Order: sequence, then C-alpha cells, then structure tokens
Amino acid sequence: MEIKSNQSTGNRPGGDRILDASYVFTDIPMYLEQLRSERSWEKNDRNAITAYKSDCMTIVISVLKAGATMSDHSIEGCLTFQVLSGGLRVEAEGQVFYPTPGQMMTFHAGVAHAITAQTDSEIIITTFKG
Repeated sequence: MEIKSNQSTGNRPGGDRILDASYVFTDIPMYLEQLRSERSWEKNDRNAITAYKSDCMTIVISVLKAGATMSDHSIEGCLTFQVLSGGLRVEAEGQVFYPTPGQMMTFHAGVAHAITAQTDSEIIITTFKG
C-alpha cells in the first residue's frame, strides 16, 4: 500500500503527517491540544485537522467555540460525528437534537443538517463515500 501524507502549510509548517497507510495511529488528545494552540483557534470560531483520509473515508478532529454554526450542511456520502466534549444543537429534517459527550449522530448522503455548538465543543467527524 502506498503511504500518503499531507504537505506542510503556512498554518502548520511542521504539519507533515501520515494520512493514509495500512494503519494510522491517531493521538486524539495531542490533536485537540494542537488545535487549541494554533492561531486559527484564536482568530476563528472553529479549528480542525484531518487525521485520516483515503479514497472512501475521511476523519476530521474539530474544536468549536460556543456559537459556532455549520448551517445547511450536506455531503454526497454518509457522515457521522461523535461528541467528545461540550454540547451541540443539531437540526435535521425538522427535528432538533442535543447530543452530548459520548453520543454520536449519523446521516445518510444528502441529508441537510445544521450544527451549532452550545458550549465550547470537541467532535470527531467521519465521512464515507459509497
């Protein structure tokens, strides 16, 4: 299997990391600490990093400040997000949910949803292409 890694950027000059290989180890607490230490977190209401990316699946670790909103969001593939900390308000198909730490929501492809952080929150987002 070909090992794939990202390229360093101005925001993450030391950011060269493996994104796809036969196996990828992910240190979630380290990424959460990194996200909160970056300038992007100071300037914006959210910050995220891709922990894994293959042709069929992507895993993103994200931190959201209270009030951060992702409105009218939908993707071509399936999507899950798991709440690590904080609390969210999620709207989908006319219903409202309040997932808390340890809970996860899953959406089929094309299902529009809106996510608002009720408090500072940490989530893991996984997308799947079918």
